[in-house]
Amino acid sequence: MSRKIRVLVVDDSALMRKLIPETLRRDPSIEVVGTAMDGLIGLKRIEDLHPDVVTLDLEMPRMDGMEMLRQITRKQRIPVIIFGARSERGADFALRALSVGAFDVVTKPDEAASGNLEQVAVELASRVKAAAKSGAPKLLPGEELLPNQARKALLGPRPASRVLGIGVSTGGPAALQYLFSQLPATFPGCLMVVQHMPEGFTERFARRLNDSSAIEVKEARSGDLLLAGRALICPGNRHLRVRRMDRGDVAMVVDSAPVNGHKPSVDVLFNSLAQEFRARSAAVLMTGMGEDGVVGLGAVRAAAGYTVAQSPETCVVDSMPRSAIDHRFALRVVSLDQMAAELEAICEPSHESISELSPSPVGSPGAEDVAMRRRSL
Repeated sequence: MSRKIRVLVVDDSALMRKLIPETLRRDPSIEVVGTAMDGLIGLKRIEDLHPDVVTLDLEMPRMDGMEMLRQITRKQRIPVIIFGARSERGADFALRALSVGAFDVVTKPDEAASGNLEQVAVELASRVKAAAKSGAPKLLPGEELLPNQARKALLGPRPASRVLGIGVSTGGPAALQYLFSQLPATFPGCLMVVQHMPEGFTERFARRLNDSSAIEVKEARSGDLLLAGRALICPGNRHLRVRRMDRGDVAMVVDSAPVNGHKPSVDVLFNSLAQEFRARSAAVLMTGMGEDGVVGLGAVRAAAGYTVAQSPETCVVDSMPRSAIDHRFALRVVSLDQMAAELEAICEPSHESISELSPSPVGSPGAEDVAMRRRSL
């Protein structure tokens, strides 16, 4: 029998210190080894109990969760899951925590006192298991760099040379912040992003990305034009599609049923890109847990579009891109530190459609030949 995942619960609420362990103990692979009411006690419990994963509230007395997280990421290097409030203040704190090095965020139900914790039990347990499997947080390239203070280029609205979809989940906020900070204001393409994130978080997330990027980043709204140098983030609890119209290509935000258990779903965006743009479609599947986006990447590939997967070794959780690679849907596998250069190359106006090359996915016979032929275009 394999060893159980050892979890430490840190929360100043006595109710949460009772309910979270009760919830996690329902999964036979998880063992809650202790609780703590603040960061100071939590750090001592880590030394004594050696947990595999920590669940952490951010708003606590004495030492708050943010300071505890900083110390964990500097010293113990244990994956931390933020279990925070679904509020404006909670969203701001959670996004800061993700940029510091938290593994993922799970939002508390609105009425925990009524036993409403049931709705997040499966989600929390799945994040704990993914965090334990991932192990120590992975440092991003240039993680210590200050936010990009470059002014947005005053170039005026420009049609995008290409519309490129990005699907990302666990580990995505930090990965996207790094990626977008590497793109110039003159980036010729338009990026459409589905990041698995709760409702109410995405607008603030888009603002944080905009503040640290030279490109324009905003939460998507129906009717937004797909312009060069713009990135649109799908709102939480909605889906994102694209529509080609006479006045220009536009984003469509729709409220329909979850797909693959996700809302937003990467598959919805990628399928829409494949349908609307065919051989001019392009999609990237980045770090994340599960398989959302894999079928959609296959649809882009089948339409002779351009497909990229983030290299598994640079992912916080690699199951989304790895599954796409295993299914032979990815034409290219690219590390995070090379992803910005890859996106620029894909979106260059001179970049031709590769449909006539009948490209093979990375790892299959002929992939090197396809890559060499692409570079010669």
